[in-house]
Amino acid sequence: MSLFDTFRAARWVRTVNLILQALLFTTLFGGLNYVAENWRGESSRIDLTHYRRFSLFPETLAYLRGLTSPVRIIVTDSETAVSPDLRGLLREYRFATSGNPDGRITVEYLNVDLNRRAAQSLELEQPDQVVLICNGNRHVLTLNELYVTRQQQRQAFDGEAKITSALLDVSNPERRKIYFLAGHQEAQTEDTDPNSGLSAARNLLRERNYPVETLDLGTARTIPDDAAALLAVNPRVPYAPREEEMLRQYLTTREGRLTILVAPNTRLGLDRLLSDWGILLDDDLVQDSGATNLTEDGDLIVRTFVPHPVTAGLLSSSFQPRLRLGTARSVRPDPARSGGGGLEVVTLASTSPTAWGEVNAGFRRSSNYAPGIDLPAVPGGLGLAVASSRAPARDNLPFSVRNGRLVVIGSGDLFSNGRVTREGSLDLLLGTVNWMMDRDRELSIPARPLERFQLSLSAHELQNLRYSLLCFIPGAAALLGLIVYWTRRS
Repeated sequence: MSLFDTFRAARWVRTVNLILQALLFTTLFGGLNYVAENWRGESSRIDLTHYRRFSLFPETLAYLRGLTSPVRIIVTDSETAVSPDLRGLLREYRFATSGNPDGRITVEYLNVDLNRRAAQSLELEQPDQVVLICNGNRHVLTLNELYVTRQQQRQAFDGEAKITSALLDVSNPERRKIYFLAGHQEAQTEDTDPNSGLSAARNLLRERNYPVETLDLGTARTIPDDAAALLAVNPRVPYAPREEEMLRQYLTTREGRLTILVAPNTRLGLDRLLSDWGILLDDDLVQDSGATNLTEDGDLIVRTFVPHPVTAGLLSSSFQPRLRLGTARSVRPDPARSGGGGLEVVTLASTSPTAWGEVNAGFRRSSNYAPGIDLPAVPGGLGLAVASSRAPARDNLPFSVRNGRLVVIGSGDLFSNGRVTREGSLDLLLGTVNWMMDRDRELSIPARPLERFQLSLSAHELQNLRYSLLCFIPGAAALLGLIVYWTRRS
């Protein structure tokens, strides 16, 4: 008998064969993983999912190739608690820039409740946020902002458009500022008073990478060139004709942006400016007799909003959109000017039909005014906020054409420290500033619909399924075991 015919040789051959199979199997998977990790071509991944939910759009990839500074993305929650949509999207951002050392994106997950020291060092306090940091610039997104919500339900994931826009914002070296006007007893950004200060609004804007400064029109000869938008919050002294002309020139010749919050019983001194932009500011005090439209301390509750970039945050909320105001006056489009001269005048928010405006000569209701008061009716309610813009010519002009914009809100303390985080105020503040700063312009990146699967079973079908799970499957396994046992025994 030869050596290869012995049992010992057969066992050795079998052992060597198994070892070689294991080595080949390990080498195959190791090689596949190496190729997947180090192949950096554009088509290195094939996305077979519906709506290509794990692939970045070409527009995003083009922006990522142009990044010249590293970007740090921090999610203020643990990785397991983040939705798969956001987690997969951030993984693609990191993968797309892994070959660009100058503009690489890093992603971190930080639970601010468990890692207080690390969160404080980064000045992060709130959970459920996506924070982008680049060259000292910071942009904060909440998780709710990444979804399209309709009727208090998330319908689509819009994270790629929002995050790509934020990336462009923090990586842009150009720094145009928001100026809060001063010199007319306006509310100031350094004031911490809960009723009249704007320090909380200033901090919220700076968190979102908005540079905030103060401008005194009384001493300034001209409005600075880096002024992207102006905010006049609760002025109590009328603006002088010279200052009105400065604002008018800024809005028309420089295509500027201006937001005015004015309280009742206040003379603004900008009647000609508002008239040029098709807005009428009534000298009244809004009242409402509806029990559901007032809080216990007399604040006005507003629930009627028109779809617009300014109100987008309110209407996309996961809760019923509502705005809480203190004392307010009515603002409305001028029917003689609206639509003329390229103006687009929109009433953003209005009261319920049970509201009315008290004026010196009497009162007027929202549906029909009292006799002797020559003021037109507002269908459905009194207007409380109006946006006006001059539409630019669209023939053969690029997408980035800038146009003048004006927002007037009939409340002086809506953005004060004590109100800015209440119902709707923050959403309206961010919506207004985003519209002023052109952040309302969406990239051509569509939102991905959220896929929901629902199994609808009748009572009879549910009963059959229960019997199948409890009896049929275990019974089939037991029967198979008996067959195997009987076969081996026989």
